Amino acid sequence: MTGEAQTQGSGAGRAGGQVLLAIMALAVFVSVLNNSMINVAIPRIREDLGVSASAIGWLITAYALVFAVGTALYGRVSDFVSLRKTFLVALLVFAAGSLLCALAPGFAWLVAGRVLQAAGAAAIPALALGSVTRLFPPGARGQAFGAVISSVGVGAATGPIVGGLVVSVGGWPWLFLGTLLLLIMLAAAAWLRMPDSDPADRSAGGLRHFGLSGGLLISVSAAALFLGVTGLQQTGPNAPQTWGPLLLSLVTAAGFATHIRYSATPFAPPALFRNRTYLCACGVAVFAQAAFLGGGLFLIPLLMIEQHGLTPLGTGLVLAPSALAIFLLSRLAGHLSDRIGPRAVLQGSLGLVLAGLLFLSTQAQSPPGIIAFGLLLMGVGFTGVMSPNANAASFALSREIAGIGSGIYQLFFFMGAGLGAAAVGAFLSFRSETANVALNPLYSAGPGAAPYSDTFLLAAASTLIALVFTLGIRTGPGHQSRS
Repeated sequence: MTGEAQTQGSGAGRAGGQVLLAIMALAVFVSVLNNSMINVAIPRIREDLGVSASAIGWLITAYALVFAVGTALYGRVSDFVSLRKTFLVALLVFAAGSLLCALAPGFAWLVAGRVLQAAGAAAIPALALGSVTRLFPPGARGQAFGAVISSVGVGAATGPIVGGLVVSVGGWPWLFLGTLLLLIMLAAAAWLRMPDSDPADRSAGGLRHFGLSGGLLISVSAAALFLGVTGLQQTGPNAPQTWGPLLLSLVTAAGFATHIRYSATPFAPPALFRNRTYLCACGVAVFAQAAFLGGGLFLIPLLMIEQHGLTPLGTGLVLAPSALAIFLLSRLAGHLSDRIGPRAVLQGSLGLVLAGLLFLSTQAQSPPGIIAFGLLLMGVGFTGVMSPNANAASFALSREIAGIGSGIYQLFFFMGAGLGAAAVGAFLSFRSETANVALNPLYSAGPGAAPYSDTFLLAAASTLIALVFTLGIRTGPGHQSRS
């Protein structure tokens, strides 16, 4: 079986598969660009709307929460409903949220718009992964995933720069109007050119077999876990805002486990959670994403602004080389995972992420150029995590359960991002109050950046856990699910 993208059984044909990849890559780009642009506009939004420092975080938290939960639900819907129709509806919801944000008369309306944006954008990663799993054979998926994921780097690299320029010239509402224009163009392309899924690949029985109670249980569990960890950062471990949601998350997770075991129409097939490769790929997704986003894309802007006094645009330039590496190397990483197997690529790549974090822990007080080099090392490594890990997870998915399997995988992936940022923020606050000397014996600079040095070590520990999960990944014809 070659590494070339060859579609299978869907009737879309090879050309249709390439069109699908192009549309999904553009959708991922718009989604990432939307978020990376907004991050640099937060100080201006706070000033214009008179929002407190604690409240402004809901622009990020509300979006991340709805986005993470929505991926699993969209994935399940796509197992029963036309891929093209699901995608178009999601784009319309995303566009409606963007319009509401642009016209928002106050902060509450802006948060509502962000929630609506997330409710539509959540479909993009789940449908992208599920459609690749359906349309491409196992030996060609890695390269296809790489083609889609490469657009993450473009959106992440250009977002802070474009956002800084647009906010400076026209104001933050124009960011949302720009997103709206891109979504209209994307919806037109999807309507005219996007191939649909084959009805033969859809689960039998229609949406009455959706497993609504299971969908609600996993959604509440994920949302409560996210809120509990966020509460740990904001109010500490003893506050009801922390332990209450965490307790609710445990209870609903147990309820979900019971549901999929005993329900006649489970939200997800029980065999999916007995597949070691799939579960380990989900574990890698959580801890690798937590390390890269928490220890890199979340922590480094704080370090640059608070310790080095950089502007948002200057901080974006520090992040840009890492994002560019993701764009340039994603296809190669996916191709390698097709040729030599996902596990070998994952282990080497996580080793680079670990090396980057240890370097940053040692050099936390160094000039921005040195920090950019450490983040670049992490970015090169993380490039070899995203598409190969998605490739590994896809080995557990037959075409009939590609939607729900992809959705739950993406739920783990994006929960890792949210939990990583919250855990890093909480640990940084703790070490800022207690650290006089860095834990890393190789850190020799002053105490100012010592808490950051320690927090990079926390992210390194998360990377080590991800490496342990790679030991359980087995891929090959004999390991693909027949569910």
